[in-house]
This record gives sequence, structure tokens and C-alpha cells, in this order.
Amino acid sequence: MSAFDEYIRQGEPERKEKAAAWQTAIGLQDVDGLKPSAYLIEAAKKHIEGDITIDDVKQMLDTYYQSKTARTEVESERTEEADKVSARIEELLTEKSFSFTPEYLARIHRHLFQGLFKFAGRYRDYDITKREWVLGGDTVLYASASMISETLKYDFSQERLVNYAALDTDKAIEQIAKFISGIWQIHPFGEGNTRTTAVFAMKYLQSFGFEVRNDMFKEHSWYFRNALVRANYNNYPKGIQATDNYLILFFRNLLLDEKNELRNRSLLVCPFKSANPPVSKCQNDTLNCTLEELAIVKILKENGKVKQEEIARQIGKSLRTVKRIMTGLAEKNVIARENGRRDGVWVVKTDP
Repeated sequence: MSAFDEYIRQGEPERKEKAAAWQTAIGLQDVDGLKPSAYLIEAAKKHIEGDITIDDVKQMLDTYYQSKTARTEVESERTEEADKVSARIEELLTEKSFSFTPEYLARIHRHLFQGLFKFAGRYRDYDITKREWVLGGDTVLYASASMISETLKYDFSQERLVNYAALDTDKAIEQIAKFISGIWQIHPFGEGNTRTTAVFAMKYLQSFGFEVRNDMFKEHSWYFRNALVRANYNNYPKGIQATDNYLILFFRNLLLDEKNELRNRSLLVCPFKSANPPVSKCQNDTLNCTLEELAIVKILKENGKVKQEEIARQIGKSLRTVKRIMTGLAEKNVIARENGRRDGVWVVKTDP
């Protein structure tokens, strides 16, 4: 992964975007204990450098895994899955389209696992249990197979009613964590459910204007999965209640650049341990900005000289919307323009 880090540090926008997407895509394989091959890493470097397209990468992988050489060189029989799914995640993360529907969730699963899983893109038709390390071998109660479609439609319909423009950042993150943990617990797909949920979550956050392909999903994908487990596990005889708080810590680090400690062992169930860890131990005591405002503030922190047209491109909003949001931020004294309109810079005066 160090080679990808170097591309990110160099700061060339297109290479940085591709490298960050590859880091996240490969890191997400860790939720199922999968590791990519050296062949994929080299192909990814060529893609980042612009020598080949993502379609070239996928074709190279198909050819590679049809060869006898690949079958003798790979470390695990699931390395092919890790390689191909990583390439497909990178493709989705840099794709600009998104649809907030259960059908799009299924489309993600189909795109990631076509040719790898027999039922790619199809809801499971059987009930499941999974022994979880973080639960001491116990399982979350997942949705009944007969109720998957109906339950997904209900959860999406309820989320559409949420007015994020009226929520401060604390409440918005709590709501996102609740929604994401809910669709994960439905567990629409027999295999690949967590990776599909993670990609959907990132695409959803992108719709608010966030660039979320950072080290969080690369380094803490296993924590992300365990936090989803704890958000959906109750065992009242042992004094354990489901809590979104671990997942909230993850999203706060992701979206607010906080430094909350994310340790998998802290999620292990214990009848004598509080099920409600502190939500945050960092600097953001008062968060009175919306998610869209926060996305713009993060961009301005990185580059005060950025033009409003570039901000609009990055967050996927119209220039008119960006101007309106930035005017509001200035009125709240969160940002200010210094040294004039022509040669000046944007300065973040207070953390939102």
C-alpha cells in the first residue's frame, strides 16, 4: 500500500483520486480476510499512472486467472475474488452516478460479484446465521429471507423523509449510522453483504459532497464490520444492548477527521462492560453545520485558494448551491475571504 500512499502525497488530482479509491477498494477485502495479489498491485499502479484504463485492468485480471500460471502463483483460492472485486470497487467509487434505491444496492452487489457468486445481485432466498468473533461466537438476528424486499423498501422510504438540511452534524451522523446499520442487518445478500453496504455508504456520502475514499476504509474495514455487528446485537440476559455508538465513532473519524480510537477489542461483548462508549473524545464540541456545509469546509481547509467552480465539481452540486452555502458559512463566521476577491484566499475561522 506504500506505493499508493506516495501517489496521494504527490497531490496530482487525478492520480490522487485513483490511488485513494484503490486503497479503499483493497482495504475493504479485509472484512472477509482476503488479500490482493502482487499482480493486482502492479496493474493498479499502471492504472493510477494513466498507462491503462480500468477496463484494461479488469481484462488483464480475467486473462490472468484463466492461465495456469495464476493458479500456481496465487496464495489463496479466493485471491481472484479479492483482485476482481477490488478493481470493480475502484470503478464504482470513481463513477459519478448514484441512485438512492434498493435496486441500486442490488446493482452494486451484481457489479462487484458477477462471475464470482452464482447469485450476484439477487436477494438471498434462505435464512442465515453467522458466528461472530466479536460476539463470542453468537450471531446477529438477520432479516427473514421472505421479508428482505419489503423491509428494504421501508427503510429507504423512511430515510427519504429525513431532512438533513435541518440537522446539525451530530444528528446527521447519528442518522446515517442508524440507516447504514439497518440495511446491513437486513443482510440482503448471502455473501459480500458488508462490502456492498460499505460501497453503498460511500456513494451515499458522496451525494452530500464528501470525498470519503480515505484511510478509514483502508485501515479500519474490520472495525467497520464489527461496529455493524454491535449495532444490531442484543443479549439482555448478559446486559448487552445494541448500540450505534461504535459505528458513530467510525463515521466521525471519516467525516470530521476526528481521532477517536478504533480498536476491535473494545467491541468484544462483555456483560460487565458498558454498551455505550463515549461518542467522541475530540475537538468538535459544537457542530452547528449541515453535512453539505461541512463538506465545503473540509475542502477549504485543504486549499483556501480553491475556486467555487472547483468546489461545485468536487461535491457534485451546482455553482449556485455552493455560493449559497458559502454565503451562509460566512454569515456564521465559519469562513471568511481575506486579501480581496481577486487574489484572496478562503480562511476557515472556526471549526464548525
